[in-house]
Amino acid sequence: MTSVRRGLVAALAALALAAPAQGASLPIRLGKAIAVPHVARSATGAVAVDLLTGKTLFAQNANRSLAPASNEKLAVSFAALRALGPGYRFRTDVVGKGRQDGRVWVGNLVLKGYGDPTLDSKGLGRLAAQLRAQGIREVTGRVLGDESWFDGVRTAPGWKSSFYVTESAPLSALVVDGDWYEHHVATKPALAAAGRFRQVLRTHGIVVDGPVGTGVASENGILLAEVRSQPLQTVLRFMDRDSDNFTAEALLKELGAEAGAGGTTAAGVEVVVRELTAAGIPMTGVRIIDGSGLSQSDRLTARALGALLLAVWRDPHLRSVLWRALPIAGKNGTLAHRLKKGPAHGLVRAKTGTTDLASALSGYVGERFAFAVLENGRPVSWTWARTAQDRFATVLASVAAAA
Repeated sequence: MTSVRRGLVAALAALALAAPAQGASLPIRLGKAIAVPHVARSATGAVAVDLLTGKTLFAQNANRSLAPASNEKLAVSFAALRALGPGYRFRTDVVGKGRQDGRVWVGNLVLKGYGDPTLDSKGLGRLAAQLRAQGIREVTGRVLGDESWFDGVRTAPGWKSSFYVTESAPLSALVVDGDWYEHHVATKPALAAAGRFRQVLRTHGIVVDGPVGTGVASENGILLAEVRSQPLQTVLRFMDRDSDNFTAEALLKELGAEAGAGGTTAAGVEVVVRELTAAGIPMTGVRIIDGSGLSQSDRLTARALGALLLAVWRDPHLRSVLWRALPIAGKNGTLAHRLKKGPAHGLVRAKTGTTDLASALSGYVGERFAFAVLENGRPVSWTWARTAQDRFATVLASVAAAA
């Protein structure tokens, strides 16, 4: 059988199982929807929740501890919104060590990062413009990059070695342009950021006499310039919609730095666990290790995800933010090419997740249902897992559309 015919057979089977069976109850239809070849029932956890009543309408292995892939970002998004607030902005400073003598800054400039995963050359340009507005045209010393807001660990626990650089830029509190510097991903982000800032200063008519390097801004240094990121609610739209791993890991460390014991992955994890627990999310079987879901040690349950989505829905401030951050079926983000037809199209907003071990889809079906589907394997069959997820969402969408 050709690949085209196999695809057609799979598609027809999907439609047949997703279509409402005459007289079949919703739980039966949902159970059939996620029953697919090459994905074990024992390795599939799923729930469907009525948003109006909070009642769980369907549960299969809901308490099973499963690898969540990028559904981990839902937990980090939830904790960040609670601990930092939707309007939180990352900042980046230029701190001077020395003095200004007319048009000359006598001393060094330190570019200090506070974890902004979105900092780019335009942001550096705004910093340079502020220095120029103060009359500075020359710097006698060096430009130094300061990444001390976070620790110096470039990856998170449980990552495959191949994930370094390929799945996430090296982690740092000071990263510019996603760590893309002079046609490559820089393995020393703070140094690369200092180099890029020196280039940007020159384009703004400010000459730096010394070389670039890394260092730590002095506590008695002079704050010469500052820029702030877009608010967290905007950052989350990019992170969740496009499932950006680097942003999730930076945000986790930011949680540790701002609301925990320091700018480390472990400190950020403590904040996430604290916020989930405080919100009443069932934590049995939950193990948060990183922010992106790349860690092979991460574990969530479908019940925990369902409870998280319900808690968000019941908080108007959180609801509006996450609602806009999630990919829309058949329209944008990681769901742009899925569920392009049928009742789920444009109605389902959900976070995807994909690793060798896991495939997941969790989110909302209009304003009627929340759902979560986690599927594991060694490796997991992406094709069949996504077929199950799409069928599950389609069954719920058909009910929501008929209501």
